[in-house]
Amino acid sequence: MSLAAPTSTMVGRDADLADLVRAFERADAGEPSAVLIEGEAGIGKSRLVREFETSVSEKADVHAGWFLDLGAARTPFGPLIGILRSLVAVLGPDEALAAVGAGGEALRVLLPELATEAVRRDRTSPEALRDAIATLIEAAAGNRPQIILVEDLHWADDSTLALLAFLLRTIDHGRVLILLTCRSEDVRRGDATSRFIADVRRARLVERIVLSRLDAAGTRALAEQLSGRELSDTALERMHERAEGVPFFIEELACCSDAPLPESLTGLLLTRFDRLGDDARAVVRIAAGAERALSHPLLTRLTGYDDERLDAAIREATISGILVVDDEHYRFRHALLREAVHDDLLPGERARLHRSYAEALEEHGSRNHASLAYHWRLAQDRERALSSAVAAMWQAKAGYAFASAARFGELVLELWEQVPDAEASAGIDRIALLITLGSVLRNAGDDERALAVARLGLDELDEQRVDPVLHVRLLRDHAQFLSNLGRPGPLEGYEKALALLDAHSIVDGHLRATVLNGIASRHMLAGRSVASILAATAAEHAARSAGDDGERSIALNLRACSLMLLGEIDHAQRAFDEAEQLAQAGRAGVQFRVNYSDSLTLRGHYREALRVAEEGLQRVRELGVLRSSGGALTQNMIEPLLALGEIDEVERLLDTVPDRHVVQRSGLYLSTSRIRALAWRGRVDDGEQVRSEWIPALTRAAPLERQVWYYIVEADFALAIARGDWTGAVEVISRMVADDGIALANQRRLLLEGAWVIAEARAAGTDTDAAAHAVLGAWHAQPAALQDAAWTVVLEGLTNGGIPELENALVAGEADDMPAVVRAAARLELTRALLAAGDRIAAAGHLAGAERIAAEIGHDRLQRSAAELAARTGAHAQPREDSELTARERQVLELVAEGLSNRQIGERLFISTKTASVHVSAILRKLGVSTRTEAALLLARR
Repeated sequence: MSLAAPTSTMVGRDADLADLVRAFERADAGEPSAVLIEGEAGIGKSRLVREFETSVSEKADVHAGWFLDLGAARTPFGPLIGILRSLVAVLGPDEALAAVGAGGEALRVLLPELATEAVRRDRTSPEALRDAIATLIEAAAGNRPQIILVEDLHWADDSTLALLAFLLRTIDHGRVLILLTCRSEDVRRGDATSRFIADVRRARLVERIVLSRLDAAGTRALAEQLSGRELSDTALERMHERAEGVPFFIEELACCSDAPLPESLTGLLLTRFDRLGDDARAVVRIAAGAERALSHPLLTRLTGYDDERLDAAIREATISGILVVDDEHYRFRHALLREAVHDDLLPGERARLHRSYAEALEEHGSRNHASLAYHWRLAQDRERALSSAVAAMWQAKAGYAFASAARFGELVLELWEQVPDAEASAGIDRIALLITLGSVLRNAGDDERALAVARLGLDELDEQRVDPVLHVRLLRDHAQFLSNLGRPGPLEGYEKALALLDAHSIVDGHLRATVLNGIASRHMLAGRSVASILAATAAEHAARSAGDDGERSIALNLRACSLMLLGEIDHAQRAFDEAEQLAQAGRAGVQFRVNYSDSLTLRGHYREALRVAEEGLQRVRELGVLRSSGGALTQNMIEPLLALGEIDEVERLLDTVPDRHVVQRSGLYLSTSRIRALAWRGRVDDGEQVRSEWIPALTRAAPLERQVWYYIVEADFALAIARGDWTGAVEVISRMVADDGIALANQRRLLLEGAWVIAEARAAGTDTDAAAHAVLGAWHAQPAALQDAAWTVVLEGLTNGGIPELENALVAGEADDMPAVVRAAARLELTRALLAAGDRIAAAGHLAGAERIAAEIGHDRLQRSAAELAARTGAHAQPREDSELTARERQVLELVAEGLSNRQIGERLFISTKTASVHVSAILRKLGVSTRTEAALLLARR
């Protein structure tokens, strides 16, 4: 008997289908879900998916794509092109392009039919492409649930895996279900697919359904359904033993149940094939060589049969259940059948078949160089395989499929030694090839392999014969890869590249600028500001000579950052302004806002830093790369928000990049902000867990990036405070001050908050004189321009502990951008000083102010400190009546309520500004409030 269609009823998969339906219901409710269906070949993954599709077809759109078995030459973004076209068809081209906005140019790279003119690659980027695809899926999900189905993950190309990982991490809202299927035995340990599966499972990005084999009862049910008759116990035992519960094998055995059963698996799979006539067998053999579904014209070309003869052969192959017709193309009913037929070919037959495919594709002008490389390689024509692999590398790179481009580049290297004149066949110098391969590996996110390729190039090049420009580029790239990996040696590499430029008098302003900017960046990150300024200035001159505004902007940006660290604020601001003007037309504008907002945060200009970072986020939205490039700017918003005490907003932003969505680079910087936020809320154990996860990476980066060393200090400082370990917190700050490394502006806020923990430790009976002296010394050792006057008053008040000094600190604490914790800390310390002086009423008022601020900013340890102080001393707030105010004080209070400043009050009452200030301080103390606003509100209630 023959079997050309699947069974009407699925057997043994009810529980698995129910799991898929539950995942869909979650997605339908607005919670994106992803499921990985794993199992051996023939276990029924595709059948389960088809059954699921049928069950939800009235409720959702399904967009399906398949990976293809092309060995090492895998077509980049193989399954995603069809999925994207399906999504565009659902939305309509106009709505799709409107939805992705600026990402439309990137989308046209993969879907050229959407373009009305040549794609402008200078207007787009790989990040824009990734964001556009995610946005397109979310836009479609706004209309109805979307199911993205990607089958045969075991044959995945690296670029699609990287894009899938991005989608799984960034699509965190909307009615989206992503389904992946994978043949488990074809995933090799350490390959790209196994790493992908391990990463997404570790990050809890997917659920996993592992399909098991059918038991004896399941085997009986399926076999009897297929054969239409009952099986004897003996026949069932034999079938179950042979098929081992694999549904596909049960189908094959049921089909040949009237004939002797072959002993080998290959024999079983070829049973139907062997029954075909000569023409049908020839058609099936030819179809086995196809790397994708086979079109009728191509099959006609390859067989050479006339229409009647070909139709008869195809009909026989489809009726027998080997081939199926799918959307006007022919494909095998199951991949195992194709593999069995292909593997059964003799070596010569296989080579001739693939040569026929390659020649037919070239004859029809195919630009699918990945397919050509696949066929020429199996045809054992290494020279043509090499040239096709080079073309496929460039093609993949042009489509931002960097991982696939890297795979083709590595295939070129593999074939290079097998081709006599490889350079002529490839059309590229070997060193130039290695430079290109290193670049695409870096863009693919594989810095380790990029570094290995760069090292190979440096080992192979002959310095006497190689083009010195290529030598410089290789040295520069090697240094960049070391830098990306946090390895020692990048500065030396950049400096060697610069020396080579000078030695050969190479006039290439762009190349010189990139090398000098690399040097400036390394010096800046290490805190060597003067050296950074010198290199950045030289880079700016080189970029100017080349008319390269992007590199000029970067150079000015780097110079400005270092000038700021030296306290040259005016010069730094001018450089930042010029960098911004040069960056407006390009993507350097994002880098400018990252560095400028960070610089403002370090200076304590928190609200301005927020504004600049928010502008940067708007810019990346306009560029369509918010998901890809928004991480650094999000971090640059979190830092000033934490300083200002906006913990709710901090937690909201951190939720936009939850742990499962964080990649290594952005995670490194976000980790300490996450620790500080957890410590702020008193979640010490959670903070310690995050620290333990990230401290190895932070420790590796700290010797190369001085700011990372400060990040570690911040984490340890925040956790000590959260534990109430004031002595430990003082020790952290003392170690920071005593460190013999370069002091950066990152220490400013830590020194200010260090004064707070010194006050707390002093109140607990710890001798803090040495620590206070050290903190004050470090503060005053800063450039004068970085010693903010209000911060100085607060720091000196907290370290001194005297009532006058603390009252001055209280007033200074009302300055704009003052870190919120020290505003509450100054009130707590003044409360202690007033209690020691016997003024319980005034103390109670300031304690109430501290309690209010601590509650407003949600700081757990400050709230505990205030509560403990109140419980220990009984100093609860009991504001006095305004009748205790003098007549003049009542006059002043009324003017305060009108919103007048001390100067305006003095002018109205014909008293000095100083006298008005004294009256205001007395009013606040007598009323037991902390601010002018509270005093005005108290007057309004009376």
